[in-house]
Amino acid sequence: MNSDGIDIYSMKVDCKVTSRFSHNVIMSRAVNRANVSKEAFFDVELPKTAFITNFTMTIDGVTYSGTIKEKEAAQQQYQQAVAKGQTAGLVKASGRKTEKFSVSVNIAAASKVTFELTYEELLKRRFGKYELFLKVNPKQLVNHFEIDANIFEPQGISYLEAEGSFITNDLLPLIHKSFSGKKGHVSFKPTIDQQRSCQNCPTTQLNGDFLITYDVNRESPGDLQIVNGYFVHFFAPKNISRLSKNIIFIIDVSISMSGRKLQQTKDALLKILEDIKEDDYLNFVLFGDEVHKWKDTLIKATPENLDEARRYVQNIGIAGWTNLHGGLLTGIEMLNEAHKNGSLPERSASLIIMLTDGRPTKGERNTQIIISDVKNAIQGKYPLYNLGFGYDLDYASLERMAADNNGLARRIYEDSDSALQLQGFYDEVANPLLTEVELKYPENAISDLTQNHFKHYYDGSELVVAGRITDNDLNSIIAEVKAHGAEDNMTFTEQADVEGTAKGFEDQQYIFGDYIERLWAYLTIQQLLEKRNAAKGDEKANLTAQALELSLKYKFVTPLTSMIVTKPEDNEDKAALADKPLEAEASASPVVPSYSSPATSHMYTSVDGDPHFIIDVPLKEDALCFNINEDPGVVLNLIRDPSTGITVNGQLVGDKQSSNDAGPHNTYIGRLGILNTQLNMKLEITPEKITLQNGTKQMSFTWLDEVTLRHPGLTLKIIRKKSLEVSMGDGATFVVVLHQVWRKHATHGDFLGFYTIDSHKLSEYTHGLLGQFFHPIDFSILEVHPGSDPKKPDATMIVKNNQLTVTRGWQKDYTEDSKHGTNVPCWFIHNNGEGLIDGAYTDYVVSSLF
Repeated sequence: MNSDGIDIYSMKVDCKVTSRFSHNVIMSRAVNRANVSKEAFFDVELPKTAFITNFTMTIDGVTYSGTIKEKEAAQQQYQQAVAKGQTAGLVKASGRKTEKFSVSVNIAAASKVTFELTYEELLKRRFGKYELFLKVNPKQLVNHFEIDANIFEPQGISYLEAEGSFITNDLLPLIHKSFSGKKGHVSFKPTIDQQRSCQNCPTTQLNGDFLITYDVNRESPGDLQIVNGYFVHFFAPKNISRLSKNIIFIIDVSISMSGRKLQQTKDALLKILEDIKEDDYLNFVLFGDEVHKWKDTLIKATPENLDEARRYVQNIGIAGWTNLHGGLLTGIEMLNEAHKNGSLPERSASLIIMLTDGRPTKGERNTQIIISDVKNAIQGKYPLYNLGFGYDLDYASLERMAADNNGLARRIYEDSDSALQLQGFYDEVANPLLTEVELKYPENAISDLTQNHFKHYYDGSELVVAGRITDNDLNSIIAEVKAHGAEDNMTFTEQADVEGTAKGFEDQQYIFGDYIERLWAYLTIQQLLEKRNAAKGDEKANLTAQALELSLKYKFVTPLTSMIVTKPEDNEDKAALADKPLEAEASASPVVPSYSSPATSHMYTSVDGDPHFIIDVPLKEDALCFNINEDPGVVLNLIRDPSTGITVNGQLVGDKQSSNDAGPHNTYIGRLGILNTQLNMKLEITPEKITLQNGTKQMSFTWLDEVTLRHPGLTLKIIRKKSLEVSMGDGATFVVVLHQVWRKHATHGDFLGFYTIDSHKLSEYTHGLLGQFFHPIDFSILEVHPGSDPKKPDATMIVKNNQLTVTRGWQKDYTEDSKHGTNVPCWFIHNNGEGLIDGAYTDYVVSSLF
C-alpha cells in the first residue's frame, strides 16, 4: 500500500471470534502528502476459507460501499462500466493459503482515505487446535499499527498462543496474550521505530504470517449451543482408543513427476512409514503407463514389512504416461477384496490417498467416466482423498471425485516444502478414532440441518453440525451421537436449554449479531457448493438457487456472488468487481487485472512446435514465450554450460513445401545434439533414430524400442514412439518428445520437442536460447489493454531494463499428452524474443550440431 506521497498513518486488524466463528475487520487510513493527486492502494490477503462480507472506502468524509449481487448481474453492471471506460481492474487473486483483495483509488493532494474490509470464517480444528491466520504486509512504516483479537468460547479456553513468521526477538515481547475462563485476548502494537527493519531504516520488517492458535476445554465429548432459533453442535470426544487403519497410497509416477516432485513424494512416504502403527495395514499402487502393485493385498505394518516397504519406496522410478483410471480402480478393488475376504481387522478404518500431478493420458481419459467408475467401485464404503501436485491438472474433477466418496481434495504446492505438505496431510488422517459417526436431533423440531453423518472422526479434529429450530415451544435440545469405535459401538448424548445458552453469554462485546445463524449460513453455503460440484441438471440448479439465496441474504461473496465497488475517478464513478476465486480455477499464473488466463500451469523451460520457446518463471508463477523464425537447416544453440561440459543444439527442419511456395515457411526442431565433454559423450536424436557415441563406442536405437540404458553419469530411457529421457547423473534431466504425423501428410513432417527438468542443477555460467533462463528472471506487467485479438490482451512489459509490448496467449506443452498437448498461459514476446533474450537471436546460430 505504498505509493510516492501516500502515507498510511493507521492500520488496524480487529478480530472477534465467538464459538470458532471469526469476524475480522481490516482498516487502513492513508493521506496524500504530495502536492498532486496520487493513487492509493489497498492490498489485503485473507484466508481462502473466508467469505468477504463488506467493503467501504471513505474519501474526505464520503463513503463508497461495496454491493453484493448475483455474479451474472454484477458482471453485467461491470461490463456496462467497461463499455463506458469506467472500470478498475478485477480485484481478485489467490496464493497458497490466501486470496488477495486489491483496490486502488485516486485521491487529491492533502485528501484522506479510509479502507475497511470485513470477512468471516469458521475456524477449523486441526492437530488439536484452532488457527486464526492473518497476513501482515503494510509495505511501509505505519504510525499506528495494531492487531487486536478477542476470543469468546463458552466451553472455556484451555490454551492460547500467538506467533509471527516476521517476529524477531525484539518484537516478541510486543505480543500480549492472555486467557481466563471463556475469554482470550491477543494484541500486537509495535511503535513506528519498532517496525523498522534496522535502526533508522525507512523500511518495515512487518511482512509475513501472524498466527493465533487456541483450544477449548472438553469436559464432555461435545458442546451444544443455541442462540436466537439456531443451534451449533461441536463434537470432539477425547480419551477414545485409536482404530487401526487400512491405507492404500495410489501414486502417479508418470514422466511429469520426474525430478524433485518424485523425490519429495518418496521423502514424504518414507517419513509416513516411520509413523505407521504396527496394527495398521497398507499397500502401494503406482500408475504410469502401466499399473504396478507393491503387494497383491494389504499387509500388516510389521517392522519387517515396513523395512521392505522402505526399500520399495526408495526404488520407485518414472514410468511413462498417466493411467489415473487404472491406478484408482486397482487400489479400490484391492481394498474391496480385502474387506470381502475378511483379511482386515473388523473394527478398523479404511481410506485411500491418491497423488497425481497431471491429467489422465493413458487408459480411460474421460474424467466423467473415471468419476463414475470410482464412485461405483467404492460405493460409499470408505473415503478417498485426492492430492493434486501443482497446477497442471483437472483439480475440479479431483474435488468432485473426492466429494463423491466422503473425502476431500487438497492441492500440494510445488515448492521446497512439498514433502512436508504431503506428510502434513497424512498426519491429519493418521489417527482415526471413530467411523460411521451419526449426529441425531429431534426430528420434528429441527430443520435445515448441515451434514450430520461423517465417515471418519480423526484425532485432533472436530465435527460441526448446525441447524434451525422450528419448534418455538421447545425448551431444550438433546443431541444423540452414534458411532463405531475400536472396541464397541458408542453412543454420546448432549443437552442444551433453548434459552440458557444465550443468557450465558454475559459479555456482549464478544458477540457480533446472530453469530450462530451466520455460522449456520456459512457452513450450509459451503456444503451446498460442494454438493453442487457433483450434481447435474435440475439438482444442480436447485442447489445453486439455495446457495445463491443464502449468499445474498447473509451478504457473503461466494463463487455465486460478486461485490461491485463504485469509486470516484476523474469526476466520474468507476466500477471494480470482487469475486471469490475457486481453487479448481487457480493456476500458477497470477491473476492480472483485465485479462483471464487458462487454468493450467507449466513446469518446464522448453522448445517445441514451430519452434515455440516457453520460459518458466517460478518467481512470478508465470511463463514467457517467443518464437524464432529462421530457415530450415539452421542450427541454434539451446544450452551451453562450460562448467559441466554440457551443450545442446537443435537443427531446424521445414515443411514439405517446395522452394517455390510463396509465404513464410514453418520450421521445427528436426535434429538435436547433446554433448557432454566431461563424459566424452555425444547423443544425436532425430525423428528416425537415437545415436549414442561414448568415446569410440557407438550405439543406435529406434523409436520403436522400449529401453532403459544406464552408463556412469548417464541414463537414457526410451518410451516407445513417445519420448526419450536423458539424465546426466546428478545433473540436469532433458526430455525429448517425438511428434509423428501421417506419412502422406501434404505439408508437415516429423519433428521433436525439447524440455528441461532440474535445470537448476546446471551451473551459473549456463547460457543459450534456453540456458540463459535457468537463472532467476523478473519482469513487470503494466497497462493491460485490448489487443488485436479480443481473447489475447496486450500489455507493456518491463524486463532486463527494456520496455516491450507483449501479448497474453498460450503455447502447448506436450510432456503429458504428446498428441494434443496442454495449454500453457504465457506472455508472448514478439520479434524473435528481442528485448528478452540477451543480444540478437542470430547470436545463437552455430555452424554444426556438435
